[in-house]
Amino acid sequence: MLEVILKRDIENLGRSGEIVAVKPGYARNYLIPQGLALEATPGNRKRFAEERQQASHAQVRQREHADELALEIEGRSLTFTVRAGEDGKLFGSVTSSDMADALAAEGIQIDRHDIVLEEPIKELGVYRVPIRLHADVLPEVRVWVVAQE
Repeated sequence: MLEVILKRDIENLGRSGEIVAVKPGYARNYLIPQGLALEATPGNRKRFAEERQQASHAQVRQREHADELALEIEGRSLTFTVRAGEDGKLFGSVTSSDMADALAAEGIQIDRHDIVLEEPIKELGVYRVPIRLHADVLPEVRVWVVAQE
């Protein structure tokens, strides 16, 4: 058996960072060439521990940035004035791109893919739309869709 350090989660084998024992052929012919694992030599163990520590620090910084941005976003409200029919249905829709553009106009840069909107808004009303900034940070912005007069 050969010990390897997993660089990624591998189903039925282990999680990223774990040291697992596998058959030498599996390690040399699949895991290592595919970049999924490193041989668990003392040098690789030390290097991987350092990389994990740096990644941990980077993750903490990302979380702090997401928390700061969440404070700016929480409680904001975006108003979209659109053409609508008599029954409140829009001629068109309000999409996550529209919301990202409106936030950018207010000085908050958000990727449209981070706005959690299952489908575009197609009716008048008030909506609470979550924005995924981090796995644990999900502030909501209030979106007002009003009819153009």
